[in-house]
Amino acid sequence: MILSIIYFILILGLIVLVHEFGHFIFSKIFHVHVYEFAIGMGPKIWSSEKLREKRKKNGKKVSETIYTIRAIPIGGFNQLAGEGLEEDKKIKKENLLTGRPAWQRFLIMFFGAGNNFILAFIVLLLCALIYGSPDISTKVPVVISDSPMEIAGVKAGDKIVEINGNKTKTLDDVQLYLTIAGSNETKFTVERDGKKYTYNVTPLTGEEQKEKGYSFGIQYNNKLEKGFGRSINFAFKKFYAITRQIFITLKELFTGKVSVKQLSGPVGIYTAVDKTRTAGFYSVLNLIALLSINVGIMNLLPLPAFDGGRILFLIIEKIKGSPIKPETENLIHNIGFYLLLLLLVYVTINDILRLI
Repeated sequence: MILSIIYFILILGLIVLVHEFGHFIFSKIFHVHVYEFAIGMGPKIWSSEKLREKRKKNGKKVSETIYTIRAIPIGGFNQLAGEGLEEDKKIKKENLLTGRPAWQRFLIMFFGAGNNFILAFIVLLLCALIYGSPDISTKVPVVISDSPMEIAGVKAGDKIVEINGNKTKTLDDVQLYLTIAGSNETKFTVERDGKKYTYNVTPLTGEEQKEKGYSFGIQYNNKLEKGFGRSINFAFKKFYAITRQIFITLKELFTGKVSVKQLSGPVGIYTAVDKTRTAGFYSVLNLIALLSINVGIMNLLPLPAFDGGRILFLIIEKIKGSPIKPETENLIHNIGFYLLLLLLVYVTINDILRLI
């Protein structure tokens, strides 16, 4: 349990650090004054303020930014000059966030998520270079004898192109749509020798196969192949597959096919980290990539309190030719933040109930 907590803190800490560093570095590049760079939320457990004051007394040059680590290892933030309603009169206008051109503010807001995408790609590439890259195509290598898939007519070598009318481009798509379908009868469209065939397949349930879950009778190849070119190719394909999987999930969430109860918060992430840790470091690296892409995409959604919401206000500003009143924008972001907290509480309660 202690080891899982350490993994949980390190993984979330890395993803948050990379995200906030993206905002931070572009703020510095464009000369926006950064009051504080914080990892975690809640009360401070460490601050560079005392060190800063000590250096100041000794006549040494000090950073304008205070660096802090906070008690709750979830989230983090950059406190930028000109981001709030109150403006520091000591800061020059050109060093305020609001004093920079819209394109610079866009890059400052975007590169939190941008850094998460870069991290995910690097992790996937390292994973493939160290361990090798699997085949993530939808071609079925093995169909288990006397399984529902074989009885229906599916053959080894068939390429699954649709599940319940949804196109499948990667193995990640197949796994996602089968998870959504559950133990219900599922319509598979496969491609064989240039022709398409459709089969309705009902999986074996746990009671029928004397084990948990359900089974259609497909076995995928777990063989890992090495090579620099293959690793690069895998990193791009897997990045695309995870991104597509997240957008599919969001679409299913908004259409009601996936329940809000299936969302996971910090407790759910901890559970995933705990299970993944025991599966080995290869699985941990894949989880880091998955979570990093998730954080990046979620932050770019055009919703209040998210980076995407701030980018949306920039777009509106460019369209109308003048900025929205700071009071109005901050009110909308604050409302969005409190709604987000309520959702987090709801999701966390569901996560706990699943564990009981």
